[in-house]
Amino acid sequence: MTTPLVTRMQAFGTSVFAEMTQRALQFEAVNLGQGFPDTDGPQEMLDIAARGLHEGLNQYAPARGLPVLRDAVAQHQRRFYGIDVDPDREVLVTVGATEAIAATLLALVEPGEEVVMVEPYYDSYAACVALAGATRRTVPLRFPDLALDVDALRAAVGPSTRLLLLNTPHNPTGKVFSAEELAAVAQIAQEHDLIVVSDEVYEHLVFDDLTHVPIATLPGMAERTLTISSVGKTFSLTGWKTGWVSGPAHLVDAVAGVKQFLTFVGATHVQPAVAHGLSLPDDFFTGFAASLQGKRDLLVEALASAGVPVSPCQGTYFVIADFVGLGVTDAVEFCRRMPEELGVVGVPVSVFCDDPQPVASLVRFAFCKKDEVLQEAARRLQSLRGA
Repeated sequence: MTTPLVTRMQAFGTSVFAEMTQRALQFEAVNLGQGFPDTDGPQEMLDIAARGLHEGLNQYAPARGLPVLRDAVAQHQRRFYGIDVDPDREVLVTVGATEAIAATLLALVEPGEEVVMVEPYYDSYAACVALAGATRRTVPLRFPDLALDVDALRAAVGPSTRLLLLNTPHNPTGKVFSAEELAAVAQIAQEHDLIVVSDEVYEHLVFDDLTHVPIATLPGMAERTLTISSVGKTFSLTGWKTGWVSGPAHLVDAVAGVKQFLTFVGATHVQPAVAHGLSLPDDFFTGFAASLQGKRDLLVEALASAGVPVSPCQGTYFVIADFVGLGVTDAVEFCRRMPEELGVVGVPVSVFCDDPQPVASLVRFAFCKKDEVLQEAARRLQSLRGA
């Protein structure tokens, strides 16, 4: 039977995360596939959200989000990055970062125009470009060092390019873009008068004394950059699905014009809790990053002791492991076997790429799990030593 799904979306089947989660359940495997924590966020945030339910925050919020959250986003940008945004005109609350990305592309890209982005990429990027009727142009990060090929980026930009979609810290690789790489991106954006959409949901999850630099802070970039973030990753509250877009008023206005017809507004009662989270003291943010760095080290050491090298992981929840030394040439097939044979779930990096061949042996693992879960995964991975 012919599918009724529109042609432009037929390439996007069932998510690999759903498949791998099902296999994890089937074989009682340790699920390091999907990037969500197995612990809750700060108790004070949970209490504020619960209080909202009982104190009348159960109707529509204002279209752009509760003022308390928009103010908190503006204060956060000023506090951490020195970015001044008007909470009334330059901040829009969305239903997570994924809706923010979708609404932004639908609002700013005409059918037939092009969006340039780095691969591997968060899987919703490609789907959102397709929903907008646009064409994606991808530039690969180079494994194993994850360097950005600036010449390839420049060559990818053409007369139909409208927008450059950036993600740093980067999912799925864990890369944090360097100041030099960001400067090159900024130069290309200005030369070609491109809008930059910067997905920064992992902004506080940076390791090894590195610093996240929003591209909007670079000279000439504030007026052409929309910055996206969310509550989910920083506060381990992925189910709250509350994000935001900030940037120039005319660009935010355009995104708001589309967003209102997607979800209208998000959940009202969690917004004061998110606002509170954004105002937590510095030691919350640094402490959480330090905790994740320790989890990264635990998993990286387990992989290394099993003879599996990894690419540099400078941030996020994820580490990329290369199984080519164990004879793996098809990570998709290998990841389907892993739950049964190793009792561990990972995700093939090729599902995040237009060109799967250069990453055919690479697997992404998420380490945002309890230490005892990671330790059990590490124990199971040791069976690779005899493979």
